[in-house]
Amino acid sequence: LLLAGGALAGVGSFAPSSFMEHFTVFVLACFVGYMVIWNVSPALHTPLMSVTNAISSIIIIGALMQISKETPAIVWLAAVAILITAINIVGGFAVTHRMLEMFRKD
Repeated sequence: LLLAGGALAGVGSFAPSSFMEHFTVFVLACFVGYMVIWNVSPALHTPLMSVTNAISSIIIIGALMQISKETPAIVWLAAVAILITAINIVGGFAVTHRMLEMFRKD
């Protein structure tokens, strides 16, 4: 914990203020996400999976916007992001479908 605090203080003293603002929002979003995921009731896991798929859809849109850049490294990273996010979206909807099937009465 002390090592992480020292690293954060080191980054904070040399990084531009805009980076620290974005980093603060990122850390707060991670904390809120963790608290939401672990405190949700089991009945809400299926809607939570659907929201996760929607977030992945937002990520794939960002990657599609970046793939038209001229820098090869950005194009490759965007292509990998599109591939991984597409796998996540398809798998997420498959799992959500299976979870919804468990609640169906025949």
